[in-house]
Amino acid sequence: MHQSSMDKMTAFRDQYLSSKIGKTLQIFDLGSQDVNGSYRSLFEDSAWQYVGLDMEAGKNVDLLLRTPYAWKEVKRNSADVVISGQAFEHIEYVWITMLEIARILKPGGLCCILAPSSGPEHRFPMDCWRFYPDGMNALTQFAQLEVITSHTQWAHHGYNDGSDDWHDSMLVCRKPDLGLWRNAKCDLKRWLQHRANTL
Repeated sequence: MHQSSMDKMTAFRDQYLSSKIGKTLQIFDLGSQDVNGSYRSLFEDSAWQYVGLDMEAGKNVDLLLRTPYAWKEVKRNSADVVISGQAFEHIEYVWITMLEIARILKPGGLCCILAPSSGPEHRFPMDCWRFYPDGMNALTQFAQLEVITSHTQWAHHGYNDGSDDWHDSMLVCRKPDLGLWRNAKCDLKRWLQHRANTL
């Protein structure tokens, strides 16, 4: 976990979750395995429940997913927050994963995704993508979520650990609270899109 990634996730926490300190939050971290660091320490509040999700067992993994595309292990509308850093570039069909994020988020729930826009190939076990703001926005719209902000760190900030090489993109989005009927329609659309993409 490079330092600029930690700093960006810290900024997300400070800007969007500081008003929720002491309030119950269910936070899921997708791709949480601690290979060279994790976000867990950023979300240590007595009222917050942080759950690390990953496809492989390891340090900082609380719940194993059988597939990145259908999380039967996680209930619909159960997450207040979904975070993911330095994982999306390793997921082949990332748009289907985005549908799962939308499925588990509660209406009004927040998602923060960090992913590189550049940098060398780093297979774990594969390296599929680089992301720009337009791509982040497209994923969000596909999953029928609302973009709050998406941007890329184009400038070098002088990190000593090579962080600047990745020029990370950052997306913050929200699941709209559209009322029971419209939320049900959005869920149906997501399910149909998921089925169409997995057949």
